[in-house]
Amino acid sequence: MQIFSKFSDIKTFLKGQRTAIALGTFDGVHIGHQSIIRQAMGLAKKHGLLSVVFTFSNHPLSVVAPERVPVQIGDNISKAAFLEEMGVDLLLNVAFSEKLSKQTPEDFLERLKDCCNAKFVVTGPNFTFGYKGKGNTRMLGRVASSYGFKAEIGEAVQLNGRMVSSTRIRGLIEDGDLELTNEYLGRPFSFGGRVIHGDQRGRTIGFPTANLAIPDKRAMLPNGAYGVYVLMNGEKHRGIANVGNNPTFEGCNRRLEVHVLDFKGDLYNKPLTVQFVKKLRDEKKFSGIEALVKQLRADEEKARQIL
Repeated sequence: MQIFSKFSDIKTFLKGQRTAIALGTFDGVHIGHQSIIRQAMGLAKKHGLLSVVFTFSNHPLSVVAPERVPVQIGDNISKAAFLEEMGVDLLLNVAFSEKLSKQTPEDFLERLKDCCNAKFVVTGPNFTFGYKGKGNTRMLGRVASSYGFKAEIGEAVQLNGRMVSSTRIRGLIEDGDLELTNEYLGRPFSFGGRVIHGDQRGRTIGFPTANLAIPDKRAMLPNGAYGVYVLMNGEKHRGIANVGNNPTFEGCNRRLEVHVLDFKGDLYNKPLTVQFVKKLRDEKKFSGIEALVKQLRADEEKARQIL
């Protein structure tokens, strides 16, 4: 999958080739988002086009109303990894800016026509665009032909009689309901980032960890140990992860620590994605290193059985 962050770059790449575009913020890329994306992919396959996901690298509210920005379910690294896994051809991941926020709906559609050469544009039923969200799906359907494409509006998706939404999933993550979170997402809840320096304490006790910072505006499960998959360099590994501030040792900030099973190597500054499969236990404060190591061995054995 090719990834672009500028309209001009995707225009140069396409060289006039037609596309089917899925439009949306797609925070978390849950099963409702996936239905929209797969609809665009199906149209692309049927008509010999390239499939494109057009989204933003930051939430639009971070520009127009920062005080209202919700915690984010996903991130750019895990989002790109999953879209590539889905089979999307191109990802246009543009930074939402003040300039973009002031574009009229017509300007936005003209840019789609000019840069993305769309033949089909697929959105969800609540999609809005342009200055103050004045553009909506009714407008899109009415004027699409004027911009050379056909608009397709995907249907809302329900699970167990409830609407699938990013808001609902944020609540499930906060409550620690990993099983239902993963049902709504259609895959394990993921956290992507670049590995930062830690205390390097893990390697001295036989459990080296890759450390990821947890930003304030990022949704995260409650503190505890989890069985996880770790995606890096195009490969999938099993692992155990700890969310928390490591209370056995003082002075640790809340972070995500991941021990990748059966792996040796330096992961510092490398991008990786952690997929949470099952909670193993709550966070504990141990009496000392010996008790901690004993628990980590038990966690590893349990994770191997689960994964």
